[in-house]
Amino acid sequence: MLALAIALPAQAWGPLGHRLVARLAEDGLDPQARAETARLLRGEAEPTLAGIASWADDLRAEDPDLGRRSAPWHYVNIGESGCRYQATRDCPGGDCIVAALDAQVRILADRGRSDAERAQALKFVVHLVGDAHQPLHAGYGKDRGGNRYQVNHAGKGSNLHSLWDSGLLNSARLGEDAWLARLRALPAPDAAVLSPRATDAALPWVEQSCRLALAPGVYPPGHVIDAAYVQAHLPTGERQLRLAGARLAALLNAVLAAH
Repeated sequence: MLALAIALPAQAWGPLGHRLVARLAEDGLDPQARAETARLLRGEAEPTLAGIASWADDLRAEDPDLGRRSAPWHYVNIGESGCRYQATRDCPGGDCIVAALDAQVRILADRGRSDAERAQALKFVVHLVGDAHQPLHAGYGKDRGGNRYQVNHAGKGSNLHSLWDSGLLNSARLGEDAWLARLRALPAPDAAVLSPRATDAALPWVEQSCRLALAPGVYPPGHVIDAAYVQAHLPTGERQLRLAGARLAALLNAVLAAH
């Protein structure tokens, strides 16, 4: 049976999950997108998609003003609306993941922008695509995406959001390379679910994520997480990571195509 070690990170998927999404995306980049991402990330400490995958979460410490302004971009609360997104209701002022990803994609695609602007947009795009596939980032507003839904495992307290951010991944006790091999071994997502939309690319993604967040059993009866819960729901997390990587690759290939 799987043992569960629940951490308490604030970011979606945690650094491991975001790196996995980015490395899966790198597998699917075409030569032009690969060259352009490498050019834009030149000078970064780790100039790869994986190296900047958690940048948008790290802003909280490195650039508090941008971190504060961009905080609402990581999620959208549509659980109370039957997982149906409506911009005027769910994204006032464009401050939600659907509008934010759309805006950053437009900046990245605009060759008239400076390299610095486009590099920052790339960092947001890589991160927000990952966030859009974490089910609790599209769930209920009433409990802040599970942050206020307390859970217990082996006498230790956490919350449902943290569990899905990284507790499920940590339960497998695998390193990054082993996790990557495990995810690569999953069936490749069908091409029909990869084609990026011209606008609001995240809209169908977050509606799907919301339906996963509201699925029976995700909110555990009695607030207790046991090994059976992990075994039942870890495969969902794995599929979402695999899907996020493939969708990120398809999006970057489309956005960075020759003009």
